[in-house]
Amino acid sequence: MLQVSNLSFSYGKKAVLQNIKITAAKGAHISIIGESGCGKSTLLKLIYGILQPNEGTIFWGENQILGPDFNLVPGEKFMKYLSQDFDLMPFITVEENVSQFLSVFYPDELNERTQELLEMIEMTDFAKTKVQFLSGGQQQRVALARVLAQKPEILLLDEPFSHIDNSRKNSLRRNLFNYLKEEDITCIVASHDTNDILGFADEIIVIKDHTIFAKNTPETLYNFPKNKYIASLFGEVNLIPMSILKPYAHLDKSILIYPNEMHIAEKKGLKVTVKSIYFKGAHYLNEAEHVDGYPILFNSSKKMNIGAVVFLNIALETINNRIKD
Repeated sequence: MLQVSNLSFSYGKKAVLQNIKITAAKGAHISIIGESGCGKSTLLKLIYGILQPNEGTIFWGENQILGPDFNLVPGEKFMKYLSQDFDLMPFITVEENVSQFLSVFYPDELNERTQELLEMIEMTDFAKTKVQFLSGGQQQRVALARVLAQKPEILLLDEPFSHIDNSRKNSLRRNLFNYLKEEDITCIVASHDTNDILGFADEIIVIKDHTIFAKNTPETLYNFPKNKYIASLFGEVNLIPMSILKPYAHLDKSILIYPNEMHIAEKKGLKVTVKSIYFKGAHYLNEAEHVDGYPILFNSSKKMNIGAVVFLNIALETINNRIKD
């Protein structure tokens, strides 16, 4: 089990993280999210031992993870960290990079393990290619295989799919995270991409203002966001006053509504005028304005016309779940 207790870190006098507490069981998948610069990458570096905390402790089971004040070379044998720099050897082949830390005294096992990882990252055809000739996305896939080669007990991933094109990214996510579950490897992922998070994490940790702002399952944080900051990390969101949604209720409150939760009606609902339209593939995102001047975002299956006047409804259950204090 990973136990991070009362962890704080600062660059000089500038606080980055304060009083961070995290518990992750063996095999758990934890995702860390937050706006750029909030400290996601710093937290991973602290856990790995690259940075020295000002306060607090980090344990994996009974093993305390110590920073550079105690270790000349950071990291423990049971832990691997994939940074955004990849740290590959450019002048040797893909398979040589992947197998670099495997024992040469067991060549059959080395070859079998290397081929297994190359298949997982879909790079078998590039096994004999030198890394310097690969694209950034291909290098990131090789880096993923490399940190998995020795089957770590805990894996730290910093934006692990950021350079990989969408045609590969989706299958690679499934391959990687399913493999980690099967092997009971604890995984902590720092990412800004909700596709890395929602379908795979057991728990999401939201960082804001140097500390843990929220912590819960993906379903709970997405469906019941406590404020706009949390909801906006998952995509576009509306903050709608109840005064325009249900004028008769006389409630001085607002609710958070995602664009996909706005449903077009023929006659009744929020009356809005379409101002801009954005094609999103499976749907259109419409930027509209309520008659009282409030901006509204909503999805539609068909392309609307600029200037079109439509009515929007929200399910009563959604309203009840989202009413803010």
